[in-house]
Amino acid sequence: MTVNQPQNIFFRIFSPFILLMIVASVTSCHKSPIRETTVDPVDPTPPTSFKNGTFVVNEGNFNWGNATITFFNDSSQAVSQDVFNKVNGRLLGDVAQSMQISGNRGYIIVNNSNTVEVVSMKDFSSLKTITGFHSPRYISFIDSSKAYVTNLLHDISVIDLNNLTVKKSIPTRSWTEGMIKYKNLVFVSSIGVYSDPSSKRDAQVLVIDTKTDEIVDSIKTGVEPIGIVMDKKDKIWVLCSGGYDNFAAPTLMRINPDLLSVEKIFSFTGTQETPSRLCINNGGDTLYFLKNGVYQMSVNATAIPAQPFIAASGRVFYGLGIDPGNGNIFVSDAVDFVQPGYVYQFSQVTGSQCSRFVAGRIPGSFCFTDTPAKK
Repeated sequence: MTVNQPQNIFFRIFSPFILLMIVASVTSCHKSPIRETTVDPVDPTPPTSFKNGTFVVNEGNFNWGNATITFFNDSSQAVSQDVFNKVNGRLLGDVAQSMQISGNRGYIIVNNSNTVEVVSMKDFSSLKTITGFHSPRYISFIDSSKAYVTNLLHDISVIDLNNLTVKKSIPTRSWTEGMIKYKNLVFVSSIGVYSDPSSKRDAQVLVIDTKTDEIVDSIKTGVEPIGIVMDKKDKIWVLCSGGYDNFAAPTLMRINPDLLSVEKIFSFTGTQETPSRLCINNGGDTLYFLKNGVYQMSVNATAIPAQPFIAASGRVFYGLGIDPGNGNIFVSDAVDFVQPGYVYQFSQVTGSQCSRFVAGRIPGSFCFTDTPAKK
């Protein structure tokens, strides 16, 4: 894939496949001295159980094939690196994007390899490698037999969960990202044509009827809708970065899924610190996002918080996740995007640090074994 976008897109909207521009040579990461870190010792053997823990999805470097999964045991605090390779005797692939659990299976989206690795949650053994994607991004489970996978290019893939294959696709020219299921609809953040500049991208939320697997409507959004969540009142929130090229001011929008309309828009001031990684707690009443720090915002707030709940303090905060069990905040530090990164766990109440451990290269997202209760 030829990439013509500016180098800083990786740091602004966490599109790992665009690393082609910044990791073509190691020296591209050395414009300033590397922040050397001491790597903590870890257990070299895979864990005997993958219950009660947190998976860290480490992207790895684009075209290097060094994506990994780190497992953190919440009870013992033990850390196991590269568990997919240790269990299955082969590498995971090139650029791990995200992971979700459904039933007794885990689904790991491997972007540049164009695969979804399906693993058993009992022992993390590989069940199948699903192929046929176009730079896959995220997975959403529609029911026990069907899931959608968004892609950077061409379409949204429809997965048959019984035989673990791509059974068909939903055509769209747009780069699609996150998804929210509501009643018989799925709301999909759609950034626009990947190769277009922000000024020409048609940013919107696509509305898919899950009974027919067809796009039935759309809702216009701010530029580059990179995050989407649903709150306890069934309102959909969409975080728009404003564009990799700072084309517009970032916005946070609230959508009524019944009326298919935007109810409220919060605007960020300035474009130097672009927001990303929108999350919500299991109670559905508190939003979180990154913006050179971790911001915490009530869904009833009248304005975006002026100060972060957790300051970055020189760390390169890159990934964000909220534990659905205890509500704690997990955030990753990508360091210099070459060395192993770090993961920090913070209290949702005080923002104080609970733990810190080493992960793999470019820890980008989290998957929790806790089963969220219904809001």
